[in-house]
Amino acid sequence: MKFSYDADVEGFRQELRAFIAAELPPEDEREIRGEGGTQSNAEAYAYTMGFQKKLAARGWLAMAWPKEYGGGGASHMRQLVYNEEMAYNAAPAGNMGIAWVGPSLMLYGTDEQKQRFIPRITGADDWWCTLYSEPGAGSDLAALQTRAVRDGDDYVINGQKIWTSGGHLADWGWLAARTDPDAPKHKGITMFMLDMKSPGITVRPLINMANRHGFNEVFFEDVRVPAKQVVGEVNRGWYHMAVALDFERSGIQAYAGGRKRVERLVGIAKSNPALVGQRPSIRTELADRMVELNVGTILAYRVATMQAKGLVPNYEASTSKLFGSEMGQRIALTGMHLLGLAGELRDGTAHQVIDQATPYLSSVSGTIAAGTSEIQRGIIATRGLGLPRG
Repeated sequence: MKFSYDADVEGFRQELRAFIAAELPPEDEREIRGEGGTQSNAEAYAYTMGFQKKLAARGWLAMAWPKEYGGGGASHMRQLVYNEEMAYNAAPAGNMGIAWVGPSLMLYGTDEQKQRFIPRITGADDWWCTLYSEPGAGSDLAALQTRAVRDGDDYVINGQKIWTSGGHLADWGWLAARTDPDAPKHKGITMFMLDMKSPGITVRPLINMANRHGFNEVFFEDVRVPAKQVVGEVNRGWYHMAVALDFERSGIQAYAGGRKRVERLVGIAKSNPALVGQRPSIRTELADRMVELNVGTILAYRVATMQAKGLVPNYEASTSKLFGSEMGQRIALTGMHLLGLAGELRDGTAHQVIDQATPYLSSVSGTIAAGTSEIQRGIIATRGLGLPRG
């Protein structure tokens, strides 16, 4: 099957590729940039924000947002192409403010909140972190216990969050806290915009298996947040938290990024016959990974096509996410099989071919973050196959 795009969308793809070629560092340097690379957090932050400023200048950072909010009003297929090209080229295009905060403000924010925060999000002036997960509330997020108690014109926050990506660098936090402890757990939650420099906030690093600092745990001790920074209705935060508007959510990033990694492994295999000679079955493994990438890409295209037709993908999006995250682990394992002991080397160590150890270790979290594989399988079973809940 051969896919084709409208001339307008294909022209946009070519424009994107020219921009990426001009604005990103050489391909061999990209893997050491950004979160997870060997640069310091300050260097990675500067690199990410610098590139996002360039995207903002072209109106691409929030290209999926409606034009009246400073976005590009892009179609789902344009969004698909944008996400695909950015992921394939390892561009630092992700932003929590774009993903969660802006969409919620568009729907539920006051005029004052929109005027204050939205231009700074679309202009890449602020970096946001998401304060959802807690030690006892991960996949079951509605079980969160961080408390917010009204005190005059403020709310007082006490509690703890965990696995907060970029919390040590963030200007603002998108916080879910419990404002009614007696309500059923899916109720009684409220959303706040929290200045991460507020007194009483402690951010501690969580170093992952790959020895990288991306995650953090965040503690709140009598942190005061103005009531005017509540977004939406008090005690209705669970329903506001779920919003993502109608943005493209196909999961194409997993397949575009995976394709680049497999292509690189194939190139190494072709230029190092001795590696293939040590493990002849690697040819079959690489072929399997490429077949999986093609299957996954079709799954992602299906989701975007449904959205473009005004349909709501539910189990279809879960299928793409599940397949993509588990495929990422298989790609990482294939890379280790190809490189053998040299695959354990990284951070510029002598005899290192490429840094395969970091993506191998990092791939473990792929089936946990953004909804575990178990959660995705449950959605597919109940909403896709019509099976009863266990």
